[in-house]
Amino acid sequence: MPSARESDRIVIAGASSLLGAELKSLLEESRFAAGDFRLVDEETAAGTLTEAGGEAAVIQPVEEDSFSKATFIFFTGSPEFTAANLPGALRSGARILDLSGTPADHQESGSWFPALGKAIAIPPSQKMFTILSAPASSSVLLSLALSHVGLRRLQVTHFQSVSEAGRPGIDELEGQTSQLLSFQPVGKTVFDTQVAFTVMNEYGAESRRRLAADLERIRSQVSRALRQTLPGHPASLNPALMLLHVPVFYGAAFSACAEIDPSTSTEAILAACAQAGFRMAQADDFVGNLSVAGENFIQLAPPRQDPSQPGVWWFWGAADNIRFPAWNAVKLAEKLVE
Repeated sequence: MPSARESDRIVIAGASSLLGAELKSLLEESRFAAGDFRLVDEETAAGTLTEAGGEAAVIQPVEEDSFSKATFIFFTGSPEFTAANLPGALRSGARILDLSGTPADHQESGSWFPALGKAIAIPPSQKMFTILSAPASSSVLLSLALSHVGLRRLQVTHFQSVSEAGRPGIDELEGQTSQLLSFQPVGKTVFDTQVAFTVMNEYGAESRRRLAADLERIRSQVSRALRQTLPGHPASLNPALMLLHVPVFYGAAFSACAEIDPSTSTEAILAACAQAGFRMAQADDFVGNLSVAGENFIQLAPPRQDPSQPGVWWFWGAADNIRFPAWNAVKLAEKLVE
């Protein structure tokens, strides 16, 4: 018979990542604080000393029994790491919460984002959940909100910070900034191009990251979530998406342009956005990656109507790209054990 700690075993796969560290911290502040934490990751991260549940812990490589007796398995590493280890996790019978960006159309998976906590019941047989990223959640929530006030077309441009590439991405932006200010050649190990002081639509040819691939993951999550939430929804609810690099360390900001029935009032749009779960800022509030740092919500500035185009509205918002999905994953896990 499993021990009490084994019955609460929680595996964080990708524990050395920024998402993994944030998730562990939030779990230790939740109802799972007394759980039996198992930290695993790729071979290159194995042996890293950290702590879990107030005790020293070492990140281990994935082995045959890494997922055995687990109640929850959280994937927080690279999509490739998740894909390689997902079959073993599924065989364990544990509930799997994927934050890694693995394609959302996996047949075993259901999408999860904040609005679903209020809208639907979770089938007892559901074992795998895709936790939407901050950009995907922003697009889905905006689409759902505006669908109630005469949405005709939506376009969203997301701005990606270097923390999506993990600590190496942060280190490279910091190093490039210092090197450029000192008139030195810049290092390009991660992005294969100058990311400091630069806005761009793709990284260098030899980069470890591809913005095009990141954009496809967002599109996959958005499309699956909308199909799941509104079966048979019209094509106009599928937003046109773009992803750009911006030279900041953290955060996920976005700009959206929506064509809405011209008879819709400002008050109706504001009410729909608030109902969808956005944290609405005041007219004179600053909204950006700094205003949402460490927060678990998506902040939205008051929408502005384009004076030259009746029915066209501009939206600006931001979320913490690390804490937001980690927080939602913990909230889902708590819901699953209610």
